Amino acid sequence: MQILVTGGTGFIGQHLVRRLESEGHSVAVATRSPARAAPRLGPNVTLIDITQSSDFAESVGRADAVVNLAGESVVGGRWTANRKRVLRDSRIQVTETLVQAMRAAETPPEVLVSASAIGIYGDSGDQRCIEDTPPAADFLAQLCVDWEAAALEALELGVRVVLPRIGVVLGPDGGALDKMLPAFRLGMGGVIGSGQQYFSWIHIEDMVRLLCHSVSDRKYRGPFNATAPHPVRNYEFTKTLGRVLKRPTAIPVPSFALKAALGEASTTILGGQRVFPERVQAWGFEFNFPEVAQALSNVLASSNLDSVRGAPQSVS
Repeated sequence: MQILVTGGTGFIGQHLVRRLESEGHSVAVATRSPARAAPRLGPNVTLIDITQSSDFAESVGRADAVVNLAGESVVGGRWTANRKRVLRDSRIQVTETLVQAMRAAETPPEVLVSASAIGIYGDSGDQRCIEDTPPAADFLAQLCVDWEAAALEALELGVRVVLPRIGVVLGPDGGALDKMLPAFRLGMGGVIGSGQQYFSWIHIEDMVRLLCHSVSDRKYRGPFNATAPHPVRNYEFTKTLGRVLKRPTAIPVPSFALKAALGEASTTILGGQRVFPERVQAWGFEFNFPEVAQALSNVLASSNLDSVRGAPQSVS
C-alpha cells in the first residue's frame, strides 16, 4: 500500500514508519521541515512539504491510506490563549486540510486513521470509560471532540474513518517515560498529587500494531480506546517503575506545586481516566503487553534506557 503519515517525525510516528517499511509498504511523510525529518526517517521515506499545498494535495490523492498523527504536545507549559490556539490548529487545521485534499482527489484514500486522545473523557475519577462514554466539557475534551469531527467529514467521501483515542504511550527513546526517567533514575521519583488518579497507558509496540490493524482491517472504524486493558493508579505506576529501575520512589510531587507552575495544564497530570479498550478486544485484538510491570520491564530492557541500571547511583 501507499501510506501517507502526518506527524511521522514524532515518537509514535517514527515507530509506525519503521513498522510500515518493514511490512513492505511505500511510506510518505508530510512535514513542515523535510530537511529536519530526513535524518530521523531514513532514505526510503518520501518527504512531502506540507506547506506546499499542491504537493501535499497530490500526495493525499496518491495514497491508499492516511495516518494522521499531527499535533503539538499538550504537556509542557501553561495553556495561554496562544498556546490553546496552537494546540487546536496543529490538530484540527491539519485534519481539515487532509479532508479537503481528499475531497479534491479523483480517488480518495480508502481509509483515514486520525488520532484522538483519552482526554476526551476528562478527569473522570474512578468511572469506567469505554468508547460510548460521553465526552467531558473541559478544554482537552472539546479539543478531542472537534478533532474527531474534522476527521469524520471524510465519511461523506466513502472513506473509512478510524479514530484511535490514545493513552500514555510507553516506549524507548521518547514519549512520557523519557521525561520521567531523569528523576527516577536518580531515586527522586515519586507519586504525583494524591497518587490516586488513574493512568491509562499502552506499550508502543501495541500502539503501532493497533495503527497497522486500523489501516488494513476493515472492521476497524470509528473511535476506539488505544490503551492497555489494565489501567493503574499513579501510585501503582510509580512504585512499579521504581521496582523495575531498582530505585526508591519516596519524593512526591505536591498538587499545589504543579498547579502553581502549570495552571490549567496541570489537569493533564493531576487528573486521570480509567479507560478500557472494549472495542478492539471485541474485534479480536490481543495485547502483547497487557500489564504495566511487563511493559516497563520490556521497554527498559530493550532500549538504551536500560543503561540506567548500570549508571553510578548518585542517590541511594
